[in-house]
Amino acid sequence: MQNPFESGHIKNYILFYVSVVVIMILFFIASTLFHEIKPVDKKTFKSVDINNSKNNKIIDNNVTFVPKFKLLNKEYE
Repeated sequence: MQNPFESGHIKNYILFYVSVVVIMILFFIASTLFHEIKPVDKKTFKSVDINNSKNNKIIDNNVTFVPKFKLLNKEYE
């Protein structure tokens, strides 16, 4: 294998690297120039009266909550 510094091939490697960087910069500039940001209208929702007398229900406090899964009594670290 030849040393690229002695054989003069380093110039080709540098040109290849510079061309890749230039292409990346050109794509970045093109993407920023042609990228149009469209304004978005603010969405509004219709408000509904929550304090409707028909929907008010008395909650029974005697109902106990039964979990679906049983937890362990002892905690492990």
